[in-house]
Amino acid sequence: MSSPGGDPESDENGGSPACFMHELSPEGTMSVDPVQARDVARWRKVERERLIAERLALGVESRTSQTKAIAEALDRLIPLEDRPIISVYWPIRAEPDLRSWMRERSDRGARIALPVAIELGHPLIFREWRPQARMARGLWKIPFPADGEIVSPQVVLAPLVGFDSEGYRLGYGGGFFDRTLAVLRPRPLIIGVGYEGARLKSIYPQPHDIPMDWIIPGSAPPLRSSAAASLEGR
Repeated sequence: MSSPGGDPESDENGGSPACFMHELSPEGTMSVDPVQARDVARWRKVERERLIAERLALGVESRTSQTKAIAEALDRLIPLEDRPIISVYWPIRAEPDLRSWMRERSDRGARIALPVAIELGHPLIFREWRPQARMARGLWKIPFPADGEIVSPQVVLAPLVGFDSEGYRLGYGGGFFDRTLAVLRPRPLIIGVGYEGARLKSIYPQPHDIPMDWIIPGSAPPLRSSAAASLEGR
């Protein structure tokens, strides 16, 4: 998958700098050890490549069964009667394919949106999606609703490359979700979804990393984020 301005899977080429707290917080007072941040970025790059390769190697049966379990868990976590705007995602590189789930939800009256990366280094926007929507292609040729209304979701599903028990997400390294979640007000319910094999002991969270509220790791039970819960208690 090529990028017009760098590799989206690299923290060093086209991705976010090791710390962009000055962009996420108006105070910009949090400091980061640059050597430690660089080491974490390099470690993440290696882990990201390993996890993506393992995900691509998963058999169809395993991916299908885990995706079915994820959809069932989402039905329990997001009651239909609440009718929130739910941002899903268009699957790439063997991510859990929730397109059937979002079609079913839409048919039952839910509002569905897809995230759109409009430019490197900028937050995502969200466009409302419907089953018959005309699709266009954004960065890295990922489809999005060409004519969909720009909306602000109350629930965001974030695909995981990796995750840890505290609820932190390892993504592709571009920083799109962290930038976006930092500026969404009010804060949406954030649910990370991925396969069981994506679990890590820690992603070594940095100041810019934003924890998920829940993580659904394939067929394993949903994980309530301890980091997000501690933020709620402040």
